[in-house]
Amino acid sequence: MAAWLGTYGTETFGEGVYPRPAAVVMQYTGMSEVTGNEPPTYCCVGTGDGIASYRTMERRVRRIQENGTDAEIEVFDGLPHGFGLGEGTPAEGWIDHAVSFWERQMQE
Repeated sequence: MAAWLGTYGTETFGEGVYPRPAAVVMQYTGMSEVTGNEPPTYCCVGTGDGIASYRTMERRVRRIQENGTDAEIEVFDGLPHGFGLGEGTPAEGWIDHAVSFWERQMQE
């Protein structure tokens, strides 16, 4: 949903018109669509996710980058779907990376 809202805007989903986000931060999504209208995007996912393939997310991020938009992905070895903040796992600290990504976008 975060990716769709960032790409299509709130009005597409029956809401009022709101400013586009400075960035989208999302975890483990299977969304592969890239329109060329994506905002800067930070993603993270585990290689053990049986719902959202990290490979799908890597391809999506690469396509966003090819369109000239800033995008990053962190892939965490062995983590399943739903690792949350990742405390005590290889993903610990991902939220700090996401915040740094968002802050960079706010400066531009």
